[in-house]
Amino acid sequence: MAETLYRLGLTTAIVCPGSRSAPLAIAFANHPHIEAIPVLDERSASFFALGIARQSHRPVVLLCTSGTAGANFYPAVIEAKESGVPLIILTADRPPELRDCNAGQAIDQHKLYGSFPNWQTELAIPAVEQSMLAYLRQTIMHAWGKALYPVPGVVHLNLPFREPLAPIPQPQAQAIAASFDTEAFFASVMPLVAVSGQRSAVAVSGQRSAVSKPSPIDLAPRGLILAGGAQPQSPEDYCCAIAHLSKTLGYPVLAEGLSPLRNYAVLNPNLITTYDLILRNSVLAEKLVPETVIRVGEMPTSKQLRTWLEKTQPRQWVIDPDGRNLDPLHGNTTHLRMSIAAFLETLPQPAETPNAYRHLWCAIEAKVRQTLDQTMCETDTLFEGKAAWLLSQVLPKRTPLFINSSMPVRDVEYFWAPGDSRVQPFFNRGANGIDGTLSTALGIAHRQQSSIMLTGDLALLHDTNGFLLRNHFAGHLTIVLINNNGGGIFEMLPIAPFDPPFEAFFATPQAIDFAKLCATYDVAYEHVTNWQQLEQRLNPLPTKGIRVLELRTDRKADAQWRQQHLGAFAANISI
Repeated sequence: MAETLYRLGLTTAIVCPGSRSAPLAIAFANHPHIEAIPVLDERSASFFALGIARQSHRPVVLLCTSGTAGANFYPAVIEAKESGVPLIILTADRPPELRDCNAGQAIDQHKLYGSFPNWQTELAIPAVEQSMLAYLRQTIMHAWGKALYPVPGVVHLNLPFREPLAPIPQPQAQAIAASFDTEAFFASVMPLVAVSGQRSAVAVSGQRSAVSKPSPIDLAPRGLILAGGAQPQSPEDYCCAIAHLSKTLGYPVLAEGLSPLRNYAVLNPNLITTYDLILRNSVLAEKLVPETVIRVGEMPTSKQLRTWLEKTQPRQWVIDPDGRNLDPLHGNTTHLRMSIAAFLETLPQPAETPNAYRHLWCAIEAKVRQTLDQTMCETDTLFEGKAAWLLSQVLPKRTPLFINSSMPVRDVEYFWAPGDSRVQPFFNRGANGIDGTLSTALGIAHRQQSSIMLTGDLALLHDTNGFLLRNHFAGHLTIVLINNNGGGIFEMLPIAPFDPPFEAFFATPQAIDFAKLCATYDVAYEHVTNWQQLEQRLNPLPTKGIRVLELRTDRKADAQWRQQHLGAFAANISI
């Protein structure tokens, strides 16, 4: 099994401890070309695997023993399903005769993850027979393919084992090994990795076809492109494709902060990054209503944008090859099951024609962006939103950045400035949870360029066992911790004025001393007290280890700042 997976393209296996899974653990631990990483906590292990797979765009093996161990993988399974990340989960199990008879550590593991896997099955009991080895080889090849195509996701293989579980020499196995023709047996096993079919990994085709296909959409002068969060394998190709689309249609591009587009702004002069702030001005929102919206991938996070689209009901076209329903607003929408490259083939050659609608968007963007950047420059207090803005200004080129859900995602959308940093954003927004975020960030940073995580205190506390990965983690992760002692996102919701029970049951402050917490895990820690100090710590970044930079902020004051300022940036703009 391990050798077949290696020849298919496996590089990493995450191994959780246990007895029933001993044959699997030994096989991966002893394989000379697979990095096997032992992780104590199954939930942390699963998100660490997800982070590595998200970065590499190839399956990672995740294995555990029987019983409740595999249940701890469930949140990561859901996230992998919803965000298209390939994982191969191997759960060891008791053999059939030890089920439903009060044997220890035995539960029903059939279809443990419900409908979330791309494919799931139970393998046969291992047998030392040539035909059964061939069965195993072909099943593993099928599993690898199902983890990648047609949409990347989870494959769950349940593996029952009888004792002995330790690697005790067996004459029958030794006899087969003596005459085993390795190259003949593995001749049909070829590397299989996702190149451009996975979610959001699209590129501009080099040549247009001689005969253009008819366009599936009706073009309108008042049109715009929406680009939601994306984690493409080739960010530059992705950004070039959307820039080409914008030029061809003459449409502005409203770019989510979780998209790489803002970090390749030099490619696209029609980029709009302050749309959430612009649309808070009702006069501007009315003047900017489009006739046509072409959306690439998922809907951006902005509630202002969603409310505006729901109210105005423009004709929408969604470009996404995965076959998902990406219309949470249930509007006048048609899904185009194609890549951006394929869609471009249907369009006429770009023509540089005046477009008053595009120019209006760009003119307003320039004014709002100038006001926003000036305000951020002049803000000396530790307002948590400025952390996102500062990261966009100072991070080293191409830094991988993991952005946590809840308030950090919103602050990135509000404040992240466009530039040419080539920073690559990563996030767990398939199910929008805070499960396993530290472990995911460590997986993304493992054996990569020095990386950053932007997180709040509650999300970090939810996954502190991720720090146990420190001894096996190769690389560097700086955690920019916004500690406002609670859930800042709830301060922005209608429940906030109802206290009690708001503070205890929604904001849920934990009053943790993070310096002591980091000392417990032997993780570097620093209390950041001003913006100059944070800027100095972000560039250059260390090359090894895990480091926490804590900014202590005032949750109530920050919520009040947003309420007073977010609607003001575009308030005085007249058109």
